[in-house]
Amino acid sequence: MQRDEPTIYEMVGGEKTFENLVEVFYEKIEADEALRDVFPDDLEEGKLWQKLFLTQLFGGPTTYSERRGHPRLRMRHQPFSIDAEAGRRWLTHMLASIDKVGIQEPARSAMRQYFMRAAPHMVNIYTTDDGEA
Repeated sequence: MQRDEPTIYEMVGGEKTFENLVEVFYEKIEADEALRDVFPDDLEEGKLWQKLFLTQLFGGPTTYSERRGHPRLRMRHQPFSIDAEAGRRWLTHMLASIDKVGIQEPARSAMRQYFMRAAPHMVNIYTTDDGEA
């Protein structure tokens, strides 16, 4: 079956753009003292998987699934303590990274919408209004 429309992966310039997006995003993570502790000490493996996941998600090669299987994002994030504030900070950094890399419309809006829907689903630590877990 032939596609009429380019994928987001194609619209943004392919692999190099996703490499840049992940690098810019992880620079923000490294500079965020409150969020940095949520991530493992060595960020390189996470960078690789995130790049491959985003590449596949947005219409590029399926290397992520070929090497790792189904994404199972919630399961893969379960070992990390992610509260609502961490989720908000993560989302803020990702959205800012999209802008810094210079992703243009309509890909920009489509990517932002995905992240705004997905980020809250990674939260796995819930607190009451008085701060108790």
